[in-house]
Amino acid sequence: MSRNRKIAIAGAGVAGMALAILAAKQGHKVTLFERGSTVSSMGAGVTLWPNAMFVMQQMGLDEKLRHAGGVPDRMRQFDQHGVLQTEFDISAVNSLCGFPGVTVLRRELMSLLASELESLGVQIRFNCSIAAADVMRLGLQFDLVVGADGRMNSAVRQALYADKVTPCYHGFVNVIGVSCPGESLPDNAICDFRGPGQRFGIVPVNDGRCYWAGAWNAAIDRKRPLTHWYEELHQRFRGWPDPVKNVLLSADRASVNCIFVHDIDPLPFWHRDNILIIGDAAHASLPTSGQGACQALEDAWHLSLILKADDEPEAALQRFYEQRYIKTSAAQRVGRELAGKFFTESSGQPEPLLPATHISASELSRFWMQGLTSLA
Repeated sequence: MSRNRKIAIAGAGVAGMALAILAAKQGHKVTLFERGSTVSSMGAGVTLWPNAMFVMQQMGLDEKLRHAGGVPDRMRQFDQHGVLQTEFDISAVNSLCGFPGVTVLRRELMSLLASELESLGVQIRFNCSIAAADVMRLGLQFDLVVGADGRMNSAVRQALYADKVTPCYHGFVNVIGVSCPGESLPDNAICDFRGPGQRFGIVPVNDGRCYWAGAWNAAIDRKRPLTHWYEELHQRFRGWPDPVKNVLLSADRASVNCIFVHDIDPLPFWHRDNILIIGDAAHASLPTSGQGACQALEDAWHLSLILKADDEPEAALQRFYEQRYIKTSAAQRVGRELAGKFFTESSGQPEPLLPATHISASELSRFWMQGLTSLA
């Protein structure tokens, strides 16, 4: 697949824009379709762990991202009364990986990717909704069609599978947002407060800003107004420790959103002929995995290597699947395991679940950086 290709990408999310950047830099002609009217910034923020920062470096965007975000050095877990249960040294893992973990507001990450696309002359075709029936037609017009069109309603995934792939709801809602509590923000540490069947996470970014998520067991109710979910958030967590209270008091109401968290089961294939799915369309994981955006970026980088190789397309795309399946499936599995432990109703205090309790810094660094080398 080494010659310059005509590539269609459905979805201007993290995976789609990252792939468009890497492919355009290789000289491929990229057409990027997005069903929305603008680049979506759904989701308050994202942590790009060292494996994702490796990919950002390959795109030449790591320094810009570090300027836009923060580099937490610890992860702390508390109970709902503010008693510290365990602490994990993030900086030790960063050092072993050779890259920092960077926290950034999602809107700023998306803006950075969109600006890079613009500088490369790649235009995003907004308001272009691609249906499953359109995908095969695109396959005749382009050398490669890539579905990076999300976990819930991927048209490209639907075109690949005769039986619809149904996203799985795991019984908990995330109410998310951005705050600027200033000096009251916990000192450069990602903080996770946990009580029976509920948790509140705070992730520092920079300039006194943070993003956060309050989560608890709930049935899907899309008719319930966002204001009601926000009121329940305050009711549930108003008696929790001061960092939680300060974040809620300083919340930017415009940033608040309610997400019914879904993932998908690992899939037996991601492509047929010259049509491929990547990112959440292929292997959506729960936010408890901490790897959604990271694995999307890894997909983009690995696929860009495939595009460089002079291989028959079918064999190349099958090799891409084989390279990525084990790692992405592991992220899906870990996300489900942690969610099951986080949101199990119990009268007692939840057990500590930070990485320090079940994996060493060296083991975590090896997993994150598996398959990543600039010499590949």
